[in-house]
Amino acid sequence: MKLSGTDFLIVGRAGMDFYPDPPGTRTEEAGRFVSCLGGSSANIGVALVRQGCSADLVTCVSDDAIGRFALNQLDHYGIGRAHVRSVGGEARNSLAVVETRVEDHQSVIYRNGAADFEMTIADVEAATYAGRAALVTTGTVFAAEPSRGAAFRAFELARAAGIPIVFDVDYRPYSWPSPEVASEVLTRACEMADCIVGNDVEFGFVAGDYDRGLDAARRLAADRLVIYKMGEHGARTFHEGQEIRTGIYRTEALKPTGAGDSFMGGFLAALAAGRDLRDAVLRGSASAAMVVARVGCAPAMPTTDDLEAFMADHPGPTE
Repeated sequence: MKLSGTDFLIVGRAGMDFYPDPPGTRTEEAGRFVSCLGGSSANIGVALVRQGCSADLVTCVSDDAIGRFALNQLDHYGIGRAHVRSVGGEARNSLAVVETRVEDHQSVIYRNGAADFEMTIADVEAATYAGRAALVTTGTVFAAEPSRGAAFRAFELARAAGIPIVFDVDYRPYSWPSPEVASEVLTRACEMADCIVGNDVEFGFVAGDYDRGLDAARRLAADRLVIYKMGEHGARTFHEGQEIRTGIYRTEALKPTGAGDSFMGGFLAALAAGRDLRDAVLRGSASAAMVVARVGCAPAMPTTDDLEAFMADHPGPTE
């Protein structure tokens, strides 16, 4: 899969993350918290912008102080928000309370009446698709209506404009009405995408059998790019009949969160810069390793210079 240009359109949520401070503090023992931009799609946008790309976000935020916090953070990171709509009523922005610790890590996610699920077909139809490097989204955007229908409409518009569709499975059970609905919808999204990124558990879920995730990845790769992530065992990338095996960059992790969003940003930025597929996967892996060793997600995303320095100073990836 080749990308034309460096301008991405991202569909999905922007929220707020709270981190107990200082790092290592348990949430129930915290006396203070630090806040930053959250939400997988917004985080991917930050990762792309910090590595030399541009990104516009399509989503909804709540018409309150938390929603305005998200808008201000998007401005801070240089993410376009012309298609981010504020919604009133009982809709509320997503909030994640996330610990900066690996052992006994706790993440508490608040998604009741999530504002981003209010995104409509009109919201995605208002965006420009022609000339983009790709449309990027994650599985959470499909978990409820009207967001689900809007996301599928965005896929149709991307296809009509001739731009690639990049889909991170990102299965979050708490967002879905049932596993059966999730499996059906995520499978449909995978079959419409040009590039699918997911871990072994997520592909197993799509397959309907956790022991057959790799088989599902190989089947989907018959006519698209598939990246099958295996945690500390690296990744398998399937494309045009080839399988590329890559390992991970070892770091001293502070937390387990943010790696997937950083991987996606680093990977896509590398493809947009004209790097080959293996190099792009490795740069995504290095970006992920950097983020888990830093506090926060959005503020932890590396710049291109950060990434170059990290890859120069760290030994090659291991499996």
